[in-house]
Amino acid sequence: MDASLEKIADPMLAEMGKNLKEAMKMLEDSQRRTEEENGKKLVSGDIPGPLQGSGQDMVSILQLVQNLMHGDEDEEPQSPRIQNIGEQGHMALLGHSLGAYISTLDKEKLRKLTTRILSDTTLWLCRIFRYENGCAYFHEEEREGLAKICRLAIHSRYEDFVVDGFNVLYNKKPVIYLSAAARPGLGQYLCNQDVAFLEKLIKDDVERGRLPLLLVANAGTAAVGHTDKIGRLKELCEQYGIWLHVEGVNLATLALGYVSSSVLAATKCDSMTMTPGPWLGLPAVPAVTLYKHDDPALTLVAGLTSNKPADKLRALPLWLSLQYLGLDGIVERIKHACQLSQRLQESLKKVNYIKILVEDELSSPVVVFRFFQELPGSDPVFKAVPAPNMTPSAVGRERHSCDALNRWVRSAAACLPFQVPGHPCPTCQ
Repeated sequence: MDASLEKIADPMLAEMGKNLKEAMKMLEDSQRRTEEENGKKLVSGDIPGPLQGSGQDMVSILQLVQNLMHGDEDEEPQSPRIQNIGEQGHMALLGHSLGAYISTLDKEKLRKLTTRILSDTTLWLCRIFRYENGCAYFHEEEREGLAKICRLAIHSRYEDFVVDGFNVLYNKKPVIYLSAAARPGLGQYLCNQDVAFLEKLIKDDVERGRLPLLLVANAGTAAVGHTDKIGRLKELCEQYGIWLHVEGVNLATLALGYVSSSVLAATKCDSMTMTPGPWLGLPAVPAVTLYKHDDPALTLVAGLTSNKPADKLRALPLWLSLQYLGLDGIVERIKHACQLSQRLQESLKKVNYIKILVEDELSSPVVVFRFFQELPGSDPVFKAVPAPNMTPSAVGRERHSCDALNRWVRSAAACLPFQVPGHPCPTCQ
């Protein structure tokens, strides 16, 4: 009994007071519980189902991921076509989990480890692909390396760019030259394979007060399998102080014993972007841009170097995978892809109405072909040729069917799982 109630002389009044207090407490507790439950309902109504309650167990979460990978239950049942990535693929995937764990180390250990990983991977790639004394920038998006190289070229040619920013570009506008064979998305300004015409354009730009800044050359584009005259372009770039950047799948052949002279000339360029993931059949490994530059301050400003451990850890999946494959494994996979391309090309030559579009590229992992029809004795053309008795409407339908077939072949070849386990596949268009 409370001390305040004990002071009441009348026992009956004291008992009534006690019962009233207990009743009020019960009402207040009940109201509090009701408000808490209503509050939880209100909050949980805005929260998606999987996040409600105390969380899901790991088995349920993994089961959800599996269902999403194989499609919803409402969809028509399909046989799952999960790519067999092999042990070297598992090593690359391990790099991502291991990188997250390594990032929890203390700063000094993290700095030493990330520096070792970055320096090792850079050295190995430069030696394998014959790019001596180069630096490396690892990036997730393939075109990101070219964007950073463009920034480096601007900082190198415009001394006041750091102070005045883009205002310095107004007086002398920079010009970036791209091949007509460049992949979609890089932009459209220039030019074709006519090097003499390119030189004329450069001279015209100089006379107009512009600054020739960057030239992007191709070594085996996936779209047309074309390799530019890189050696001649390098001479032109040295003459006018232009930064030469090279990209393309034929750069993978630099690791082989025999390399065509047109591709070997890429080792003298200022920078090159490589995609070792598709080349070696490795999932989720970064693209790499190798470059040569003497000023570390400018490379830092351009974003090609970083002091952040997380940026250096991008190389970890590739660091693990290269060690697992070894030089013999790397060369074998690239050689195997080239051999598959040659066998595919030889087989396609035997098929009627299939035209090989690029045949002058030696040891290229790119095969470019097209379906067409031609009359016996007529000149080959890369389009449907109507028979003499076909009406104009039938001709239109025939050509539309051929174009549709070419588009279908291209999309089907890109997604069919014809890759040999543990080996990259050739690029088909």
